[in-house]
Amino acid sequence: MINDQKRRRGVYLVIALFFWSVQAAAAEPLIENGRLLVRFDVQHGGIAAFVDKTNGHDFVGENAASENHLWHIVLGGDAPRRVTPADATEFRWESGEDALMLTWSSFNGVDLEVIADIALDNAAPLSQWRVTVKMAGDASLHAVHFPRIPNVSAQPDEVLAAPLWMGQKTTQARAMLSSSPGQPPKRFQWDYPGHVSMQCMTVYREGGPGLYVACDDTASRRKGFSIFGGMPGQLGIEVVQMPEGITTRAYQSPYAVLLGTIEGDWMDAALRYRAWAVNQPWARESRLRRGLVQQWVKNTGLWVWNRGRSENVLKPAAQLQEYSGIPISVFWHWWHGCAYDVGFPEYFPPREGEEPFREAVAAAAQQGIHALIYMNQRLWGMETDSWRDEGAERYAVKGFDGAPLKEVYNTFTKSPCAPMCLGTSFWRDKYAGLAEHAVMGLGVAGIYMDQACLSLSCFDPTHGHPIGGGAYWVAGFRELADDIRRRCAPRGVTLSGEGCGETWLPHLDLMLSLQVSMERYAAPGAWEPIPFFHAVYHEYVLCYGNYSSLTMPPYDELWPGEFAPKTPLALLDRKFSQQFYMEQARAFVWGQQPTIANIQPNQFKERPEEIEYALRLCRLRQQARPYLVYGRFLRPPKINAPVKTIDISRLSIYAGQQDALREYRKEYPPALAGAYACEDGGVAVAVASISNDSVSFLLSVDAAQYPIPDSGTIWEIEDDAKSIVGRFEDGKVSVQVKLPPRGARIYEFR
Repeated sequence: MINDQKRRRGVYLVIALFFWSVQAAAAEPLIENGRLLVRFDVQHGGIAAFVDKTNGHDFVGENAASENHLWHIVLGGDAPRRVTPADATEFRWESGEDALMLTWSSFNGVDLEVIADIALDNAAPLSQWRVTVKMAGDASLHAVHFPRIPNVSAQPDEVLAAPLWMGQKTTQARAMLSSSPGQPPKRFQWDYPGHVSMQCMTVYREGGPGLYVACDDTASRRKGFSIFGGMPGQLGIEVVQMPEGITTRAYQSPYAVLLGTIEGDWMDAALRYRAWAVNQPWARESRLRRGLVQQWVKNTGLWVWNRGRSENVLKPAAQLQEYSGIPISVFWHWWHGCAYDVGFPEYFPPREGEEPFREAVAAAAQQGIHALIYMNQRLWGMETDSWRDEGAERYAVKGFDGAPLKEVYNTFTKSPCAPMCLGTSFWRDKYAGLAEHAVMGLGVAGIYMDQACLSLSCFDPTHGHPIGGGAYWVAGFRELADDIRRRCAPRGVTLSGEGCGETWLPHLDLMLSLQVSMERYAAPGAWEPIPFFHAVYHEYVLCYGNYSSLTMPPYDELWPGEFAPKTPLALLDRKFSQQFYMEQARAFVWGQQPTIANIQPNQFKERPEEIEYALRLCRLRQQARPYLVYGRFLRPPKINAPVKTIDISRLSIYAGQQDALREYRKEYPPALAGAYACEDGGVAVAVASISNDSVSFLLSVDAAQYPIPDSGTIWEIEDDAKSIVGRFEDGKVSVQVKLPPRGARIYEFR
């Protein structure tokens, strides 16, 4: 009996110890596996640690308890309000295998429950985050800011990289977010689909640990990627989920937000994203991959971006084609009868008349020159007769207050334009009809749909789409593009759009990517362009475009005369030539179709070095089409050569005669490089010098980062010559590159 009692007491003690250990383990919200550890504070559930267990780095800095909120939600109604976890009087959590559920309830003044589900991925350093918001009463849900890391821990050599269209990175994110005393913290939010071309961003130490943020939404619902400040030097990061239909009484994430880690730089983030993205519907249905892009588009050796009447656009293009022997296509603005950024969509008749325009286009086509003409895909001038006569305001995008949005681009006239809602059949029919007239009636080869790779939230309940967020904008664009192609089927039509965007891969033949020359329009110092989008989708779409020009900006003849320059298209000072070289070199090594702006025949004689440089890159690109047109983007090789300080011109068509040109100096590498793999197994590296002096550097490529075989042959392509310059062994290539002034070559490894 005594022994039985002792045994029972021992069992009771074991059971008690078991329950005590379970309670102790659950004393704080925590989830971990062999790769990640994520811990939350016990008071409000704010994220307290996000640790990469391979290197021990914690991506969460110290937070004041009052600021460390995992989520914010915005509720509407008679008095819109923001609700945070601090408003809940109950907070609890439940743990499972590689999963954690956090619940907030009993809110002051609102019937609400918020549930966060977090799960770890055992195959990669990734975690999946989903949120559910349950509501009752009169409140409506406008936005869910989840998940939030209010204070990402600072690292030396820190970089923020985001796919802002083509892609940009900055080392000054914390400085940009710092606010002045007495001012609220600064915040940047980039909407997807739109200015963020892909659903990801990253903050990392160059060559070290990095935080990776992404979403796995295959329906391209509207959302925001945001960085924000707080205390001096603080950087927060969050995803803003935009529910479809703001009157929804309950919301459950239709996709997961992914928080994870990388080691390296933005290219490692791109590779992580690419592994998922190229298996999604937009990549599988890419027009380029499906063979739907017209052959003349793929064969284009150089785009000429001129503006105005046909004599200023088609004639210079024909002369350049004859001079160079390169297939030329035309990217054509200001052909239309209305003033730019003022009179849209009153494009017809063309400013030179329909019959002369039609004849000029036909004559150019006989010479093999095809034209894409400008037609803004979403703007309607609010001071035009058609705005009033056609009742366009009814179909414009409305804000939450019910008023149409207004956007002003023309700083001379200050004329407002309204973005039109792609969720309405009225606007889609209007635009498709205009495109049909341009292609079938005037004979142009295609339409440049300005502002295409953007989306907006519309709050007009009469439009027939869910108000607020959702995927209706993308669905509307698909219907618009399909309608244009049906109407123009007898001739065929090419559709191009501004910016980059994975959502539009099945609908656009081309994407205009101008960040190769962002110094011409952006303030110096804060951001620099990176081929983030290209690193993921290079072989899925043709990108083109460049502000690269040898002249001052043009001026629309239909704008007010008092602001016009005395000498239109005056040649820039030769000191800006290296900027021209840099812009052309970026497009070349990053795999874009070359583009030159404001070309005139006099430049063949007055600026032969610059023109020949651009043409040399065009010819070299034509010899490496399996790589630079259809190849998979690889990590750009590093060039170890001293940087050079060059003169930079910052130009704008809207700066006015006195301020059209601003200049500064900035350091750049003397040469650029890009790497590609083609489908048959070859790897090639394109290099281009922007220096007026000779440049020498060691080019190193190895099988650890590039898909090269253990041994093979090194080929060098220069101008029209291709020759063997060596062999490589043990999966390692080492080439001593010696480029003459403004030289360019391609090295192929097989």
